[in-house]
Amino acid sequence: MVYQPAAGARDLLPLDVAQKRWIEDRLQQVFHRWGYHRIITSTLERMDTLMAGEAIQRQMVIELQNGQNEELGLRPELTASIARTVVTRMAEATYPQRLYYNANVFRRNWEKRHNRQQEYYQAGVELLGSGGLLANAEVLLLVANCLAALDLQGWHLILGEAGITRSLLNAFPANLQSKVRSAIAHLDRITIDTLPLSDELRERARIMLDLRGNSADVLAKVSSLDLDSEQQEAVNNLKSLVDLLESDRKFPLILDLSLIQTIDYYTGIVFEVVSDTDGQAKVLGRGGRYDQLLGLYHPQGENIPGIGFELSIDDLYQTLVSTQQLPQNIPASNWLVVPESKTAEAAAFAYAQKLRDTPDLVRVEIDLGGRDTEAIRQYASDRSIAQIAWIQADGTTTIEAVG
Repeated sequence: MVYQPAAGARDLLPLDVAQKRWIEDRLQQVFHRWGYHRIITSTLERMDTLMAGEAIQRQMVIELQNGQNEELGLRPELTASIARTVVTRMAEATYPQRLYYNANVFRRNWEKRHNRQQEYYQAGVELLGSGGLLANAEVLLLVANCLAALDLQGWHLILGEAGITRSLLNAFPANLQSKVRSAIAHLDRITIDTLPLSDELRERARIMLDLRGNSADVLAKVSSLDLDSEQQEAVNNLKSLVDLLESDRKFPLILDLSLIQTIDYYTGIVFEVVSDTDGQAKVLGRGGRYDQLLGLYHPQGENIPGIGFELSIDDLYQTLVSTQQLPQNIPASNWLVVPESKTAEAAAFAYAQKLRDTPDLVRVEIDLGGRDTEAIRQYASDRSIAQIAWIQADGTTTIEAVG
């Protein structure tokens, strides 16, 4: 019998890990430079934690049960877990809190699609305790900085505003709002044309469907929808954000007020990072503002504003793998230390440890015996090991550079 990973799972071999770490290390350096600190939350969560923010559909959660008959699930995303942790474990924290994560998440293949993954890797940030223009701009500019650190080409950011879009939907009859929302989310013009709407509301839905493209044009279109003062203020805030981002001409931005995320906890800006490589559009990450999520977990129901994003390590890998930027080999050892006799073994281990104790990272292997001199040299050459140290029993060392 040939043993294979479980359906939807996969193994990462050393080169896979080196390439994944290359991406993660560069993202982590950016997070550190922006003042973010890593948080690690539990892989297991109570189902009520995951469902409180309606972070994901229940059928997509891989559910477990412990001995106390608690309903548990493997986390399908990190934001709900971090929200729970902050309000229950960091009650005395000062704000803003800048947190980042690098973790695996799990989603059941409930649609039974062939070869569909169930374990994914993500890196992202949560900026908690601050609302408004500057916090929004920080997170979006941080996204751009992350992609620049990976030297990722051909990407753009699609920016929407959940609060504006949701308020525009309030003009439709309550029994049709979900259908209109779904049609807009899926750019489904046929449904809009066939729903039992008045001419005025149908035209409004068509305009909402087309609120995508150049930011000046989109903002002009949405302003034509007879907005109330609150909606107009939200549009003005969005314009201020766009102006701030576009003051840097390198920021590739598409404004899309038809962008509706499936996650319901977003209350302000929402966005997707999209790659355009080889003519194929691929979503590399997404995020948004969620000013009411933390209140669901707070003992007194206190709302704490938040905004964050996640980047898919798996999709970044798929995008970068063809560019030859990722490591093509696992890191080679610097030294192979060889005891020349059984009586030299202790001296060989001592010499190897001396090499490892240097301040800089030095990779040192001990030859484990069973090979003649030429086989040892061939092994070192095959593994791209730089130097061999031949050790005698009295500690005498002969250094040989591997050609």
